[in-house]
Amino acid sequence: MLGEDARAGRLLWRIRMAHTIVWAVFASSVVAIPVVTFAGHIQTASWLSLLVWVEVVILAANRLSCPLTGLATRYTEDRSDNFDIFLPIWLAKHNKLIFGSLFAIGELVLLWRWALLRLGESSV
Repeated sequence: MLGEDARAGRLLWRIRMAHTIVWAVFASSVVAIPVVTFAGHIQTASWLSLLVWVEVVILAANRLSCPLTGLATRYTEDRSDNFDIFLPIWLAKHNKLIFGSLFAIGELVLLWRWALLRLGESSV
């Protein structure tokens, strides 16, 4: 039985690591969208936005939960806010609010800059 617990622990660690890496990619993308937009790289910001929208669709299809969370539940009874990811508990608890708000702001900035570009092109 000890071998089974050790195997479950290793699998949970791998899931947590994968979840953390995926989270870092999307969190970085969310933060980068307004920065890249203000730098004038609208196409790059649009690709980052599309990447995050793919994540949003996946989360929406999975009842606002990452599929890796469901996978992690197979290997532990722990259900703390960060049982499935290597994040501080406060960040794991407020992750959707923080990054959802930042994403909404970034999308508004991107839309605003895109509209300004379109208006500038039509006046030429």
